[in-house]
Amino acid sequence: MSDAAPIGAQVVHVVDDDESARESLAFLLESADFEVAAYASAPAFLDALADARPGVIITDVRMPEMSGQELVARLGALKVKMPIVMITGHGDIPMAVEAMRSGVVDFIEKPFSESRMLDALGRAFKSVEAAPASNDQTAILKRIETLSERERQVLDGVVAGHANKVIARELGISPRTVEIYRAKLMTKMQADNLAALVRMTLSARGE
Repeated sequence: MSDAAPIGAQVVHVVDDDESARESLAFLLESADFEVAAYASAPAFLDALADARPGVIITDVRMPEMSGQELVARLGALKVKMPIVMITGHGDIPMAVEAMRSGVVDFIEKPFSESRMLDALGRAFKSVEAAPASNDQTAILKRIETLSERERQVLDGVVAGHANKVIARELGISPRTVEIYRAKLMTKMQADNLAALVRMTLSARGE
């Protein structure tokens, strides 16, 4: 999208029907020396897929014609190996977990900071280069071992895609108490956000 992108720059495909959001994100990424290709819809991206350079895909969730989730499913059926980062202004726990289980590298809620997006892209490009190291999984398993029984129960509920009120009902505690346990386990797991928590837990469990 930009003539200023350096030769050999990492390519990011931005799929978002909101023109202002699409252009704003493209500007951010180009400023960080990424080469950007932008698309106004999921079908538009699929139409261009055959000639698209390998890279990372950033897609919004709620779009007309085809949603971000539907795009992820279509790309999976087509055996497209490009990592995907999903963004949304209407995120929730079930949606985030479903996205992570379907292979999305990260799930980011709007509004997001520049560092949050660049960190997600860094992980996405690294995922192409190599699979997670076994020692990383060992470290995550050790963190899980530090959780209390109740914290593990809350973690299981989160990774299953349950909302706080559902977890609270199943465990016989209040939603506020679930929030407290979730905050504690995220600290112990060294997870900065929900997507990171789900990602590392699924990886450690081999799911």
